[in-house]
Amino acid sequence: MRRFTQFTCIDWSGAKIERPNGIAVATIGPEGPPALLSPDPRWSREDIRDWLLRIAAEQQDMLIGFDLSMALPYYDRGCYFPAWDDSPSHATDLWQLVERLSAADPYLNILSFLDHAQARRHFRHSRDYVGDLFAGGAGRLRVVEQHQRETGQANSASCFNLVGAAQVGKSSLTGMRMLHQLNGAIPVWPFDPVPDRGPMIVEIYTTIAALAAGLPKGRSKIRDRAGLEMALEALDTALPAKLRHYDDHSTDALITAAWMKHASADERLWHPPKLTNEIAKKEGWTFGVF
Repeated sequence: MRRFTQFTCIDWSGAKIERPNGIAVATIGPEGPPALLSPDPRWSREDIRDWLLRIAAEQQDMLIGFDLSMALPYYDRGCYFPAWDDSPSHATDLWQLVERLSAADPYLNILSFLDHAQARRHFRHSRDYVGDLFAGGAGRLRVVEQHQRETGQANSASCFNLVGAAQVGKSSLTGMRMLHQLNGAIPVWPFDPVPDRGPMIVEIYTTIAALAAGLPKGRSKIRDRAGLEMALEALDTALPAKLRHYDDHSTDALITAAWMKHASADERLWHPPKLTNEIAKKEGWTFGVF
């Protein structure tokens, strides 16, 4: 089994602006505490993409976790977008579709994709506008998200819901643009096999790391140093230098980077029983869900 030496968590954001508050990057090496990478001004999505391309060029031995869904549900309907002739059949083609329809949008936004006559029918856009093909209720879920809920490992939201603080659709769709623009420079698990060397990207869910750190369900967000200290102590990880500001994006990234360092050595997490080759190609999987 491949063993990495560096671990990075990227707490992503789908906000419309160039440099959202919600992007945080934390990394941890073989020794020492995790640390935030904090550019001035804040990260943009393009900054993250360009930083990843440098990581790829340098072939750094790094496992990189993104807190977003890397595909939309497919198996519940046998299709990403029922009633749309251009609906793709694999996740990488989905990334290409999102990129093509949003290519004119700045900051890796996906406003044009969501405004497309066919795409917009599948999403809950606001409390006042719901597409006629939105599934209703919480929205459609991938196999991994259904499994998370059934086993109590997590409570992921549907990417087709774009409303509320817990929505993940916008961040996931902007992430798909970023993944397409990487153009294969970094393999993405489980769509790609684990490489023998160099970096690799996985999808993570920061709540899974928080629960592993002993934080209670429903109260997994940390916004102070005392909470961060307790979580990292549970993960047998040293506390980083004092942060300028304690927000849940920064602490999520720090805790999850520390968790990834431990979890990546668990071979079971790389081979979850429910993950088939077809699910891997069409829907992907959240690393850490077994």
